[in-house]
Amino acid sequence: MPPKIQRQEPIYVQVINHIRGEIQSGAIKDGQAIPSARQIAKDWGIALATATKVLAGLRSEGLVKAVPGIGTIVSTIQSQHTAPKDRFRSMRRTGRIYPANEAARITSAELVTASEQVANALGVITGVPVIRRHRVTMNTDTETPVSASVSWFDGALVETAPKLLHLGRLIQGTPGYIQEQTGRIAVSGRDQLCADAATEQDSADLGIPAGTPVLRGRNWLYDQDGGVIEYGEYVTIGERWSSYEYALTEEAAH
Repeated sequence: MPPKIQRQEPIYVQVINHIRGEIQSGAIKDGQAIPSARQIAKDWGIALATATKVLAGLRSEGLVKAVPGIGTIVSTIQSQHTAPKDRFRSMRRTGRIYPANEAARITSAELVTASEQVANALGVITGVPVIRRHRVTMNTDTETPVSASVSWFDGALVETAPKLLHLGRLIQGTPGYIQEQTGRIAVSGRDQLCADAATEQDSADLGIPAGTPVLRGRNWLYDQDGGVIEYGEYVTIGERWSSYEYALTEEAAH
């Protein structure tokens, strides 16, 4: 069935959204060519100038690059970083947490003593047992690490959600698993990001020299009563864009 133009968004934005969706779903893989401007114009029944604008938009997002003699190819190995809130939305929408060419490996899941930082973030007392899950996310095309993260949970969850201490990946994601086991629903979140230098731990996780520029973040997921379900800390290699999409309403403009 041929694609159809809808009128609620600019035409070139609709085409960008469609191609971006195919890239993110893995329908068009890293290194594969996307249609030329002429082909896009023909397929969608739009002006060549509009199709050219589509390719420019995809390049500006870091999703594709022009290769002389070949055309425009997908280039996302180091370009896109998915923040925790977007992984959570993706799980609810598609059943997938990570992009098609990425997969996480849980390297440790254990009970440890809460540091002051972790205790404050979770709203527990410093020194009490907390659950620590450490994971490294790999690019499956190149078998290279692109990010690492640690998720922290109140140690009391050991009784009701014991799989948090298993090394196997939770298919429904940790928030989904906790909801199934406890009825606590993640309804809001908060993310913080900063530029930083790689630590020795980052060096071991990501295979980069200590001191290399990285993007570091932390996030909180809150339940319906305002309690912290999960506190996370993560780091990603350089040259990966964090992308956010949002609507601007009249209220936001005032």
